[in-house]
Amino acid sequence: MTTPVAGRRVAGTRETVSQMNAWLWWVGGATLLAIAEILSLDLILLMLAAGALAGAGAALLGADVAVQIITAIVASVLLLFALRPWLLRHLRQRTPLVETNAAALVGRPAIVVATTTELGGRVKLAGEVWSARTAAEDVTYPPGAEVRVTSIDGATAVVALAEPA
Repeated sequence: MTTPVAGRRVAGTRETVSQMNAWLWWVGGATLLAIAEILSLDLILLMLAAGALAGAGAALLGADVAVQIITAIVASVLLLFALRPWLLRHLRQRTPLVETNAAALVGRPAIVVATTTELGGRVKLAGEVWSARTAAEDVTYPPGAEVRVTSIDGATAVVALAEPA
């Protein structure tokens, strides 16, 4: 049975034990978020993990669960909007961003294999035949024309005439 002593609970009650162990839950959550960050590499989950550690700090100081949650949320939001952009900017300065998948095809040369207009056509791009359309209206590229990919729109390469080197 719990009896209040000067506004505090007697040690050994369930509520006191759960409050004492609350910081462990926060640290466990932070650890899981940090592990998930290793897989995503976008620094969002890392900021949430740091917010969870702030919640753990609040729990260690004896704050209520509501205060712990608010502390974790405020810390996470501040880190997301203040620290993450700075980290990304400095990370990209040190490591160049390498485009992959369809984004890597922009700027590459292609050969028209079927007459290409603003409505459609086909080009051979990176060894594969892609559906294509011209970037400008009223332009037609005959088969064999050398073009350059200006963008990728879904599964369609948007092309323009290749400039001579």
